[in-house]
Amino acid sequence: MTTAHEAVGSRKIFYGWWVVVTAGIGLLFGYAPIFVFSFGVFVRSFVEEFHSNRTQISLAFTLASLMVSVGSPLAGRLVDRFGARRVLLPSIGIQGSLLISFKFVSTSIWQLYALFLSLGFFGSVTNPVAYCKVVSKWFDRRRGLALGLTMLGLGLGAAVMPPIAQRLITWVGWRSAYEILGLVVLVASIPVVGLFLENSPSEMGLLPDGGTSPRAQFSESKVDEGVPGSVARTSSTFWLIACAFSLAGGAAQACVIHLVSLLTDRGISAGNAALASSALGIAFIFGRVVAGYLVDRFFGPYVSVAFFVGMACGLALLWVGSRGAGAFLGASFVGLGMGGEGDLMPYMTSRYFGLRSFGEIYGSIFAIFTLAGAVAPLLMAIGFDRTGSYRTPLSFFLLATLISIVLMTRLGPYRFRAAR
Repeated sequence: MTTAHEAVGSRKIFYGWWVVVTAGIGLLFGYAPIFVFSFGVFVRSFVEEFHSNRTQISLAFTLASLMVSVGSPLAGRLVDRFGARRVLLPSIGIQGSLLISFKFVSTSIWQLYALFLSLGFFGSVTNPVAYCKVVSKWFDRRRGLALGLTMLGLGLGAAVMPPIAQRLITWVGWRSAYEILGLVVLVASIPVVGLFLENSPSEMGLLPDGGTSPRAQFSESKVDEGVPGSVARTSSTFWLIACAFSLAGGAAQACVIHLVSLLTDRGISAGNAALASSALGIAFIFGRVVAGYLVDRFFGPYVSVAFFVGMACGLALLWVGSRGAGAFLGASFVGLGMGGEGDLMPYMTSRYFGLRSFGEIYGSIFAIFTLAGAVAPLLMAIGFDRTGSYRTPLSFFLLATLISIVLMTRLGPYRFRAAR
């Protein structure tokens, strides 16, 4: 009888691309699209159901984000030790079950907090860390493009899950909406990841990039070389990468969360503000693929600088109070820069630290990145409440982005280059 792997592998397509598709599907139904990007459409229901205010509900989301930061390094270590599939499958199952359990939670805010904490912890596994480790082992010369296509799953999820969640809430209520999303996670992710996600090409007798030459053999022999996590965290390179991406990422996240409010405060209609938000989302998806394509051909820090400069231009356009086309262009530049981050961060982690402890190292960088993304929108809100305008916090985040550009220029040559 033909197995699923044989059926897929019988076609003249390198199996690594099927791993990319599998990882993209895993991310599409992972923690970020299902829970993070869809959170906003549940806020009003939470406020009414738990007899609370938006600050209390926002605290629940912050707690989940903090648990992602705590769990990501641990998730990375587990993936390094046991392989991605053995770690992902139980975590996906628990995540889906936790979403279904919203159906039975009482109206106690403390139960909501406990559920959010649990979702954040197990969501740290279904975030990009595990999937990026697998894809990085399957690809060397085309690693950037492969990571970019993998991250399309995350971008598409960010675009489609909020309206789906909103429609479900309208049809069946918020509790049943989470129940349905949880069932979708179990039914869609577990079979695909379980059947098709292979940890490395060597497990199938293949080589990275589908290579057959002696140079490719050499590449396979070097695939598990790298810097130990404890050594990486003491290096200046680690902190340059973590700080640069966290500063720029926090700026982008703050802009995304407050974009509609920022534009409507300037007299732009809610419909046009939503269109600007959509433009940001489209640019976000486009940035995923473009960054992956470019980083295979040009030095990663230079590509990062280009994307961060674009983001800085977008923030500057929003800071000066642009309306109309200027507002759309500013939002698009921010989305493009934000899209590039998702590919460049794991790619540069693999090139500077190798794949030996990739999960642990990238998990640690991702934890700092996530923490910045959780704090930045709050700082944006505080700045607005104190000044009555977004100009002051926007100037702060514009400065943060400029600092990230400077930090990127301080990175030296790769330690683990692609085989040529």
